[in-house]
Amino acid sequence: MAIRADCPTFGVPFKIVDMQYDVVVIGSGPGGYVSAIRCAQLGMKTAIVEKYATLGGTCLNVGCIPSKALLDSSEHFHNAVHSFTEHGIDGASPSVNMTQMIARKQSVIDVTCQGIDFLMKKNNIDVHHGVGSFKDAHTIQVLGASATEITAKHVIIATGSKPIELPFAKFDKERIISSTEALKLSEVPKHMVVIGGGVIGLELGSVYKRLGANVTVVEYADSLIPAMDAACGKELQRSLRKLGMTFHMSTKVEKVSRKKDVVTVEAVDKKGATLAIEGDYVLVAVGRKPYTSGLNLEAVGLSTDERGRISVNDHLQTSVAHIYAIGDVVRGAMLAHKAEEEGVAVAEHMAGQKPHIDYNLVPNIVYTWPEVAGVGQTEAQVKESGRAFKVGSFPMRALGRARASNDLDGMVKIIADAQTDEVLGVHMVAARAADLIMEAVVAMEFRASAEDIARICHGHPTYTEAIKEAALDATGKRAIHA
Repeated sequence: MAIRADCPTFGVPFKIVDMQYDVVVIGSGPGGYVSAIRCAQLGMKTAIVEKYATLGGTCLNVGCIPSKALLDSSEHFHNAVHSFTEHGIDGASPSVNMTQMIARKQSVIDVTCQGIDFLMKKNNIDVHHGVGSFKDAHTIQVLGASATEITAKHVIIATGSKPIELPFAKFDKERIISSTEALKLSEVPKHMVVIGGGVIGLELGSVYKRLGANVTVVEYADSLIPAMDAACGKELQRSLRKLGMTFHMSTKVEKVSRKKDVVTVEAVDKKGATLAIEGDYVLVAVGRKPYTSGLNLEAVGLSTDERGRISVNDHLQTSVAHIYAIGDVVRGAMLAHKAEEEGVAVAEHMAGQKPHIDYNLVPNIVYTWPEVAGVGQTEAQVKESGRAFKVGSFPMRALGRARASNDLDGMVKIIADAQTDEVLGVHMVAARAADLIMEAVVAMEFRASAEDIARICHGHPTYTEAIKEAALDATGKRAIHA
């Protein structure tokens, strides 16, 4: 191994891998590792570059997977405290063991990340650990324990995103925290103030509320999960209020300050009234932004837009045709499953195939309890388009399966074209909505009508019967059980 003076960090052992890859993927999150696997399946010699010690990106390490682990753990605890007696289960009241809960979450992460390592080996994908950056259009420098140079015919940028930091609420990673720190707290907060009523804030807020914290959500918009159908936001807020969460809607945070273990959030509501909320933790969850730092995009003539995104065409190619970008660094919703589909599409496009992604059919999901899910157009979007439509809905509390499990909150809403009856959007708040929504995705992929869904025999008793009943309601107020 030679030492070179032109190494990015002088004195770091430097080697050039005398191997040309067909594809180098920078980033090993869901978009990156899935894309690498599909490239390998299609016969391309593939490498993946990851700056962290473990593969899987934000989703597997500090996002989707660990948050779901804590959501499930907190739901078990909440049910043990509040629901077991009703079910005829008596016993001593349980207590929270945060050390064990966090340890279990970490074990889930470890096993999942080990699974990605296995998939890399199984598909003969080379893994380079270190920060990847462009030296030129076909050369990637990887700065890790040593500095490595690799070359590729094609490059896929899949570096993901990171939490947005507010200028007046800088993360101290102790009391003013992002989702990353919220996933590894050593104690249950006494009062957690959540800035942001979107997916991340509500999921993590509900975790700590179930574990016994007071939780206050401050949201600038007039509804929760504003990117989803308004009916879902209203229904979810109603349910979370029953859980005990407090909400300040249409409220703008102007200052966050800390004095020892007390953090104060100062805000103004839409009427101009000021309020100060004190807590021992403040979770800033106002969204995420693309992460492209260190890529040296300038070396290949690439830049980012005003939101930090890399511009791509319909095939996810950048302005440099052999360089692609996918997932959170490009336009569209920041969703792991969207990134996965883009990763597969890029691999198949490079192989000469003709893949297609219908972004209208990428589902949005919130893993609170009840869960929230939606696909297609919201009612506001349909109205804005000027298209004539009809709506059918069905309350979960009218469903036998929901009553049996005592999951009574929520509803299913179906929007269909007034003339053709084609389903334009399906939105739901329900137990297992994250799984139920896929019936709607499949139906809409085949351009089903509300009548088509209504005519399908649904198993009884199941949560899916609510979808059938909502479809019946949309086809002429024919719901049987409402």
